[in-house]
Amino acid sequence: MEGQGRQDLGAGALSQSPAPIETDALIIGAGPVGLFQAFQLGLLEISCHIVDALPAAGGQCVALYGHKPIYDIPGTPVTSGRELAQSLLAQVAPFKPVFHFGEQVATLERQADQRLLLGTSAGRRFLAKTVFIAAGVGAFVPKRIALEDIGRFEGQSLFYHPDSLERFAGQAVVVNGGDDTALETAIALTAVARQVTLVHRRDGFQADEATVAAMRALVAEGRLGFQVGQPSGFDGHVLRIATPDASTVELPLDAVVACLGISPRLGPIADWGFELERKQVPVDTEKYQTREAGVFAVGDINTYPGKKKLIVCGFHEATLAAWGAAALVFPGKAIPLQYTTTSTRLHALLGVAGTKA
Repeated sequence: MEGQGRQDLGAGALSQSPAPIETDALIIGAGPVGLFQAFQLGLLEISCHIVDALPAAGGQCVALYGHKPIYDIPGTPVTSGRELAQSLLAQVAPFKPVFHFGEQVATLERQADQRLLLGTSAGRRFLAKTVFIAAGVGAFVPKRIALEDIGRFEGQSLFYHPDSLERFAGQAVVVNGGDDTALETAIALTAVARQVTLVHRRDGFQADEATVAAMRALVAEGRLGFQVGQPSGFDGHVLRIATPDASTVELPLDAVVACLGISPRLGPIADWGFELERKQVPVDTEKYQTREAGVFAVGDINTYPGKKKLIVCGFHEATLAAWGAAALVFPGKAIPLQYTTTSTRLHALLGVAGTKA
């Protein structure tokens, strides 16, 4: 890989601290394909860590259409994005992959021993024998409130898609947004926070009817406040709202929880020196490896002749990528093809040893 001005795969040094986390494999992306990649690696006894920019697993399946039906998963007549993610998490659980949410992989460097050193936006580092890019169309990151300098309050009194609401116990909280996630967050906070106000630009929502009905019931009971308008200013303690009638409402608070949806960003992947084709990474169709040894790409992020952006195709790619990685993780070792129906070794790995047909 040639070029300048990027975090490339040139030889790097390990002089920084703290010491990187060593792993057989690092998966970038915890969507359905990334989760199934971890499962296939587990069947081959390859340990892995998974990094995702979102606060929970599921990728765009959960973030963009969590409640919408999916009809083309083999053997599953109908499921939803959330149900699919939960099923995949349950399937991979026996292999105990380690998740790192709310982080984006920022740098990738080849080391002298041919392993790959990766650094995240949170300052975490990994030293991996293999890397799997399962980032879909890029890292999905939360949309930000469009106010100047508001970013300085993130993690203090401003939060985007927090993975736990317990931190807001006893507080006055404003939830900004109008989709399922925003309404569900506001509803859940009524059982935790001292005061909750939902702010949305209009009195209409892009959310499930039952969720909207539950939200309106709480408003009618006085347990949830609702304000139409858009944020116009924030000083860390008071959120100013510009209303449709051109007036301003001030909401004193302890925290703002913004649930404004997510958007894809190819991000640092574009700076790693790959020869991208329409913002996708070319791979072979034998093991879905990129042009860099040990770096694989599966799911919507990759491209090859005949590529179809379907979840089921990503599952196939992840299977062959795992086998391609096995040759690097266990060099010189002959790995027999085993079947989960009959292999006692696989039964033991899956925690189903001793079951009978």
